[in-house]
Amino acid sequence: MARPLMIGAMALALVAPFGGGAIAGTSPAPADPTSFASAADVQAQLRQMLAEMRPDQGFMWRPLVRDGANVAAIEIWKKPGRPAVHPDQAEYAIVLEGSGTLLSGGVMADPKVSNPTLVEGSRIDGGVTRPLAPGDVILVPAGVPHWFGITGERLVLLGIKLPAGK
Repeated sequence: MARPLMIGAMALALVAPFGGGAIAGTSPAPADPTSFASAADVQAQLRQMLAEMRPDQGFMWRPLVRDGANVAAIEIWKKPGRPAVHPDQAEYAIVLEGSGTLLSGGVMADPKVSNPTLVEGSRIDGGVTRPLAPGDVILVPAGVPHWFGITGERLVLLGIKLPAGK
């Protein structure tokens, strides 16, 4: 009886340094770095944002998921903003709900730097106008003037800024 007990103890002593049964030379799988929001999370954040908006407030932006500086945010537009250019960022967006218009391209009149990532103007001369509806996907390259018009109660986007060339 002592011999099987001794063999079992020796086997445990050999396995213990490798993490209690893990294969030698492997490490545990890293935690999943993915940021995730379910459809229910998106709707809950949208409801919360709408409840917080003042009646005269035309725009609200709030991050939904992020990885450091990379952010996917919900944008609620109730009034059109000023024409914009992001010099070093492309803008990718998916229309979640509502309707509106995208004017992009052309030349922005009266450009003024608002911050290093945003130049705003008074209007866009030229450009292409497109209607927007749920499910539409938009990609505005860095440096391209664009403007969102609202044709209904609101336009809701999932917006992402991407560094130029990425």
